[in-house]
Amino acid sequence: MTVVSKDGETFHLRSCDILLPYLSLKPCGCEEVMPVFYKIETERRLVLSTASGALSQADVLAHQQKLLNDPDFDPTFSQIADFRQVTSFDLSADEIRFLAQRSIFSPHARRALIAPNDLGYGLARMFEMLRESQGDQATRVFRTLEEALDWVLTWDAKY
Repeated sequence: MTVVSKDGETFHLRSCDILLPYLSLKPCGCEEVMPVFYKIETERRLVLSTASGALSQADVLAHQQKLLNDPDFDPTFSQIADFRQVTSFDLSADEIRFLAQRSIFSPHARRALIAPNDLGYGLARMFEMLRESQGDQATRVFRTLEEALDWVLTWDAKY
């Protein structure tokens, strides 16, 4: 993929160059395994979040709180939220609305939500539309990692 930085510099990246360290994250062997992990790439101004297993509102709120407490977090950073490993979404429509109202990212931060299955995709689209109704201009839902990376890492607005 060709990426153009804000400074106009062009360079080439492969998905694996960006996400290989992130995708190799494994639970630490702790007794309690959190269903949401994240990595902040400060050089790329990017938050990489991944969820697995059953995902609930409490899990998302805990993830948001961890990000807010992380000194590397910046609400203007872009985000890729990967829901490909989620086995069930324990979220109601009211909980999606609540989460959309409580966004911790800037309305101008590019946020790509990856949801390959129909239920996850529908819930993510609902979140996207609710964010748009609050002035969010840069949240999009994708079915593949490649599409999400292309959109988040390409600075010229194609969408």
